[in-house]
Amino acid sequence: MNLEPQIEKISSFEHLELLANQIVEGFISGMHKSPFHGFSAEFAEHKIYNPGESTKHIDWKLYAKTDRLYTKRYEEETNLRCHLILDNSSSMHYPKLKENQPFYENKIGFSVLAAAVLMNLLKKQRDAVGLSVYSDTYEYYSPEKGSERHHRMILNKLEEVLSQNKANRKTDTVTFLHQIAENIHRRSMVILFTDMFHSEGSEEDNDKIFKALQHLKHNKHKVVVFHVYDEKTELNFNFDNAPRKFIDVETGEEINLFAENTQELYQKVVQDYFKTIEATCMQYQIRYVPVSMKENFEKILLTYLVEKQKFG
Repeated sequence: MNLEPQIEKISSFEHLELLANQIVEGFISGMHKSPFHGFSAEFAEHKIYNPGESTKHIDWKLYAKTDRLYTKRYEEETNLRCHLILDNSSSMHYPKLKENQPFYENKIGFSVLAAAVLMNLLKKQRDAVGLSVYSDTYEYYSPEKGSERHHRMILNKLEEVLSQNKANRKTDTVTFLHQIAENIHRRSMVILFTDMFHSEGSEEDNDKIFKALQHLKHNKHKVVVFHVYDEKTELNFNFDNAPRKFIDVETGEEINLFAENTQELYQKVVQDYFKTIEATCMQYQIRYVPVSMKENFEKILLTYLVEKQKFG
């Protein structure tokens, strides 16, 4: 299911809600032809049958079409509560967009659109959504609600994030993840969009971040971390051997070097860091999903749907 045609078709539109809706509709349409067909047209009205549950509400007609067991959902059932967390530090505003370049071609724009896409899906499934935004301050908090007014308020905040100038704003991930964890009182799915960059990067600081992520799991929350990165320059580091100046977008610190001489060591350090994050998240039973901002949104949507079924 390739979502690129949907994005190209409406890339001229600036309205975040419209773009998110088009992506979700394209995704749902594509699922009709996929092994996940049972999630598609009926997914807002059904949930996967779990062994041990009563068979009273199994939809046998849907079973005949999908060869999967689903039970019918009813309005009085408690729907999912989802809290989205957005890292809005300077490093997330990389790379700097050129004039007329689509907003979703840097990390913060991609993450904002991904959040709006998930909100659209949550709305279709009548689920409650909340939002936290942080950088070097706890910029915004809104609890999980399901009303149209609440949904629009959060969309307005996401659009505001896109218009902000975030030069030289550090990340205080540890402090604010702990605060966010204390704010989420009822069992929820917690979804974090971040590039996992922080000022020091020492082993001790990494451990503090993982402890903060673990704090998000209190009250039996399910935690999903979408690690957003720019594959071309942050992972592959494909620069020529000309002398270059590299600037830390959070501190403003500068360094001059020949990129080719650093490439091998840089790639090893980055790959090791990715592996450490993945292993630690697995240890803490946190779902870790690395996402290149050049990818479509299928991975994010499928991750959400699968984790929601596990959440139960």
